[in-house]
Amino acid sequence: MDPELKILFGVIGGILLVASIVGAVLAKVVKSDGGRATVANLNARTRSWWIMAGIFCATILMGHIFTTVLFGCLSFLALREFITLNQTERADHGVLFWSFFIITPIHYLLVGIQWYGLFSIFIPVYAFVLIPFRRVLTGETKGFLASTSKIQWALMVCVYAVSHIPMLLTLPMHGFEGQNSKLLFFFVMTVQMSDVMQYVWGKTCGKHKVSPNVSPSKTWEGTIGGIATTVAISASLWWATPFNPWQAALMSLVICIAGFFGGLVLSAIKRDLGVKDWGSSIAGHGGFLDRMDSLCFAAPLFFHLTGFYFGTGIDPAAPGWILNLLCK
Repeated sequence: MDPELKILFGVIGGILLVASIVGAVLAKVVKSDGGRATVANLNARTRSWWIMAGIFCATILMGHIFTTVLFGCLSFLALREFITLNQTERADHGVLFWSFFIITPIHYLLVGIQWYGLFSIFIPVYAFVLIPFRRVLTGETKGFLASTSKIQWALMVCVYAVSHIPMLLTLPMHGFEGQNSKLLFFFVMTVQMSDVMQYVWGKTCGKHKVSPNVSPSKTWEGTIGGIATTVAISASLWWATPFNPWQAALMSLVICIAGFFGGLVLSAIKRDLGVKDWGSSIAGHGGFLDRMDSLCFAAPLFFHLTGFYFGTGIDPAAPGWILNLLCK
């Protein structure tokens, strides 16, 4: 294993260990009902983080294909949560079958074979036109625009956006060959650290609401404190990335801001649907999409900024495995 990757794993393990110890202490000293409920939620989140971090780290060690499969499964589960909470018509069943069992697998197959050109347009172009084509064949006009829009949105957010995360492993960068797993780790850690730090800062000193009608728990103190703390931590890990310290700080700031607005946008959708969480699959966190909302909006932005400023160029015309054969 890359020595620097070992250090990154150690950092995450150390943070989770400290969080577990703090949670155990607080569980014994906090006496108020409200405080105990907050501590119980914090400890449930920490236990879930141990499991999620373990699965994520193990998947990274197993390589590009396993990472692609992991995020393909997460996209499928997030897509299911999104569609479940949105009202669909009987006429949508055929379109949903295509979305779950044809479009999503094909899209992640493109990630697996590293066909960047088709990957980048498959859902935004081909799936975009296929969905209304398939829906109109049912002859049912009731809710046509609402249904097709919801399914298109679901694929863009839950599948297309999320798939940029494993695609980071294929991004060619001069002087950073074979080390993209650290870049992927840096991105995911920054997004999730920002969420955690905003939660901690918000619970400890949050007073002024950012948008109480959209997300009652988000405060300016929590947002600014959490982002500032995350940027400082991520910038200190510049040595594991293709960035220098100020570039790592700037990239992590972009990630945090995009993740913040991503969470806010999906919170607005939840409020519109009249629910608090997308699901209850992850103890203390809600559903899969509750844990991935920040990733959805930050991943494409980070991927393309990194590729544009630090990449060596991607040939969009052929899958990565064909390019590898031609180069041998």
